Amino acid sequence: MLKQLKEDIQAVFARDPAARNTFEVLTTYPGIHALIMHRVAHELWEKDCKTSARILSSFSRFTTGIEIHPGAKIGKRFFIDHGMGVVIGETAEIGDDVTLYHGVTLGGTTWNKGKRHPTLADGVVVGAGAKILGPFVVGKNAKVGSNAVVTKAVPDGVTAVGNPARFISKDKETVTTPEPSCPEEMTSGIENTEFQAYAAVPEQSDPMLDGMRVLLDRLEQNEKRINSLCQRLSLLDPTFNLQHNIEQPLSEDEIKIIEEVRRECEAQNHSSKA
Repeated sequence: MLKQLKEDIQAVFARDPAARNTFEVLTTYPGIHALIMHRVAHELWEKDCKTSARILSSFSRFTTGIEIHPGAKIGKRFFIDHGMGVVIGETAEIGDDVTLYHGVTLGGTTWNKGKRHPTLADGVVVGAGAKILGPFVVGKNAKVGSNAVVTKAVPDGVTAVGNPARFISKDKETVTTPEPSCPEEMTSGIENTEFQAYAAVPEQSDPMLDGMRVLLDRLEQNEKRINSLCQRLSLLDPTFNLQHNIEQPLSEDEIKIIEEVRRECEAQNHSSKA
């Protein structure tokens, strides 16, 4: 127990530059307080002292603002930064070196008994306000961006952003096949990857905006080619009605919408390059 507590404190120093000394961490960090009480409550839960475990977890929620069901399984070097509003459900499983920020929910989407909460593999980082809902696996070293809503399995090493969440891989390609899909497919160990606070990865662009930018560029090119073809046909055939075959100009509302989308795409492109 003391060895585990020592590792948890070391995790705080590794992931929070505001931590100054061990005494301060032990006395002022609600994430550490909630984790200590949860480990005791979980032991009581495993020994079938369920009422005592629930009383202790309720007291922990009252004092820290962090609600962890005593049945949840939590690995080594777990860190909850700030902590207020974190909810971890009964059948949730958390691997080693996982980081959660305030407002995170590991919840279920069914009233049926059994596995109904997510499993977080080793090295996962979940940003503030993110909701992970359902009995699936968030893969090893994956990141969940702030305020994302995740309802399906997240592959290893990708970043989930948005509502509903979409996946961004390290090479900025959208991942279409989430793996692993069940807790048994988790692999042990933790890779030496750079920690990203709040799961923020600024060098990665949004695949949806990237796709919109490509489509707008292609649309503009196609319109120019069509107009050029219509003009050439009118030169070859005088009876060709050029005016009726050229597309009608866009309305002011349509132009505003396209300009706004293009502006967002360009801003995203500039930020990703920077």
